[in-house]
Amino acid sequence: MDKVITIGRQYGSGGREIGQMIAEHYKIPFYDNELITRAAKESGFAEEIFERAEDKATNSLLYSLAMGINVFGNQDFGFNGLSLDDRIFLAQSDVIRKIAEEGPCVIVGRCADYVLKEFDNVCNIFIQASISFRIDRAVHKYNDDEKSAPDIIVKNDKRRANYYNYHVGEKWNNLNNYDLVVRSDLVGIDNAVRCICEYLGK
Repeated sequence: MDKVITIGRQYGSGGREIGQMIAEHYKIPFYDNELITRAAKESGFAEEIFERAEDKATNSLLYSLAMGINVFGNQDFGFNGLSLDDRIFLAQSDVIRKIAEEGPCVIVGRCADYVLKEFDNVCNIFIQASISFRIDRAVHKYNDDEKSAPDIIVKNDKRRANYYNYHVGEKWNNLNNYDLVVRSDLVGIDNAVRCICEYLGK
């Protein structure tokens, strides 16, 4: 298997766990928070800045106004005149491309499907699930409060969508943007991994 696998996921759908299991199956690197650590090291920005960049994206209009002009269409524009968020995104994108050039791996989130759109060996996967399934996972896997879990799910999905929409200019949940979409609530986490590995091949 010689592909770079990107995974977009709804909060509580098990996307990160599925990504880890796929990486273990193929014995390839897995990047989620690890990507932030590497991006921070190579760019000189603090890890906290990378973490906050996505956390701020809770309202698309306010986020766009706060971040300034979006330059996602011009990756060669340079850092002068860019908002801090755009500089962080470009630094992170640079690391994602370097990681992809190093060989097969699994990358969760970070708009990796868009960043690697020019690469031929990329497979973009999206994991989704019913709200009841995600609430159950949020409570029992992430230790979220049961009463607050629905709001936490909505907030996290909105944050991811706004971050993606702002930087990519397309809808995060437009399933036509992905090569494979899996409902983890219908097939289960283990079977989701099997389905994806069957699709990817050896």
